[in-house]
Amino acid sequence: MRPEDLRVALFSGNYNYVRDGANQALNKLVGHLLARGVKVRVYSPTTDTPAFPPTGDLVKVRAIAMPGGRGEYKLARGLPAATKRDLEAFAPNLVHLSAPDWLGHKALTWARERNIASFISMHTRFETYPAYYHIGFVVPWLIRGLTRFYNRADHVVVPAPSSGELLKSWGVTTPISIWSRGIDHHRFQPAARSLEWRRSLGIADGEVAVGFLGRLVLEKGLDIFADVMNELTRRGVPHRVMVIGEGPARDWFAERVPEAAFTGFQSGDDLGRAVASMDVFFNPSVTETFGNVTAEAMAAGVPVVAARATGAVDLVEDGVTGFLVPPRDVNAYADAIERLVRDDGLRRSAGLAGHASAEQYEWEPVNEAVLTAYLDLMNRRGS
Repeated sequence: MRPEDLRVALFSGNYNYVRDGANQALNKLVGHLLARGVKVRVYSPTTDTPAFPPTGDLVKVRAIAMPGGRGEYKLARGLPAATKRDLEAFAPNLVHLSAPDWLGHKALTWARERNIASFISMHTRFETYPAYYHIGFVVPWLIRGLTRFYNRADHVVVPAPSSGELLKSWGVTTPISIWSRGIDHHRFQPAARSLEWRRSLGIADGEVAVGFLGRLVLEKGLDIFADVMNELTRRGVPHRVMVIGEGPARDWFAERVPEAAFTGFQSGDDLGRAVASMDVFFNPSVTETFGNVTAEAMAAGVPVVAARATGAVDLVEDGVTGFLVPPRDVNAYADAIERLVRDDGLRRSAGLAGHASAEQYEWEPVNEAVLTAYLDLMNRRGS
């Protein structure tokens, strides 16, 4: 089978209405597939005010606001009749699911009933979310549901080896391969650092800025970040806090790190400048499967302190490009950041090592690996 013989129906819970790492990767993938001659049609909930224009043909799936105070996200209640009609007219020979939501489950069932190849990409660790919303008791049930979802597909791709090992530990037996992530190396580079921009935030040239980068939601570990900053202050460790991003938990976060410089949402080259202008990147999130923001900080020459969890363990070389810390260990995080704050030479060497390590992440070969996995799957099925 050739790329131009593929007809891929891609299902997403959020293709472009709220910007995040997952949908950035999906849009990059669709662009690559279209350039290689693959026919792609994307099905996702939409809004009238999307965060960015979609890549490829996007079909609106009727949806409701996500319950639980997260109305910025949309939840499709299954596979609506209009979506089914469009899907049947498109006649895909491969269905790609990117979220274990109702839409993803129903689309997977639709594909299996018609003996159409099914393919899942893992983007985040949904089983880690409940703990941040005080409903941790649902985690065992959620893991069972996720395991069943992945086991019903013909092939699964994960962003890094640690995520694949996690799925296997749950009992996932579906073939698994790697779809890593790329970096825009023209945007994320040490030369993008701007002392002038830092000064505009009130950060002096000699001050060490500890940065957060990401959507401001509780599951990104905002509570731990705030606790660690407070511990550094208690210890008398000189530092400034730089927060890059927006989200529904901004006010909650600002109350807990009142000394922080909030830059708001940054994009394009402005984002590259902001990341390079950090001195230490701190990522306490345990929800990542790759950690795009971690890789971007490394590419920008910024040393990383991160949770020893999926994603970061595949990117950060402990003691070389930064430090990996047991999740939620406030004192251990503070120890690692304090070392980098007080040792200019260590900070420089870790930043240089991270920059060199990040050079391996390029979008074209990364996305070509997905196309190769598609074709291998079709060949295995004798299509």
